[in-house]
Amino acid sequence: MGTGPLPDPGPDAPLGAATRPGQGPGWAKLSAAVAARLPTPEIETIYLFRPIKREGREWGTAVVTRRHPEGRLLVYTARYMLVIRGKEKGQSRVEVEEVALSPAEVVAQVMQRTAERSGEAEPPEALGPAVWYEG
Repeated sequence: MGTGPLPDPGPDAPLGAATRPGQGPGWAKLSAAVAARLPTPEIETIYLFRPIKREGREWGTAVVTRRHPEGRLLVYTARYMLVIRGKEKGQSRVEVEEVALSPAEVVAQVMQRTAERSGEAEPPEALGPAVWYEG
């Protein structure tokens, strides 16, 4: 068993197939919703929480930060729900909401504490915008 990233199953893989963090059908819908709401060149960090799969559905959450002119970060919560089994397979719901203006250090602390409160062993993975967007 290796510790490297999971292989990308490709665009023809079934919904819910193992993918790299932030990749897959639900994340693709979420990244498109984020791009529609924010100028992607201004995205600083994308924090990816581990998706939850239950009862034929997948829920994913990301916290996206964007540099504010004053030097602090605008913080957005982005969520999706994707039906991965059953008659409604492929249907989804996405939302992107601005939730805070904060110093970068505070955002990192909140991400760590959120993982602790939810019982996660690891905080959400902090990635650059390249996880979803080129350039």
